[in-house]
Amino acid sequence: MPARPPKATKDDKARLVVTQTRSAIGSKPKHRGTLRALGLRGIGQSNDLPDRPEIRGMLARVPHLISVEEVST
Repeated sequence: MPARPPKATKDDKARLVVTQTRSAIGSKPKHRGTLRALGLRGIGQSNDLPDRPEIRGMLARVPHLISVEEVST
């Protein structure tokens, strides 16, 4: 069984700041649900999220509605 890599602390993890830039009105229900799952409720609202594959997949579903900035802490 291979050894697991050490768990990273919160200080050395990259974060993503996601901002909703366009309205979800008229978009598909799955896109609206994805925005809600990302913690976005309206235009101009931002949320700080961990940089994980699950989050990256959600961001890939709605790139036309959001802007993403990488923030290293």
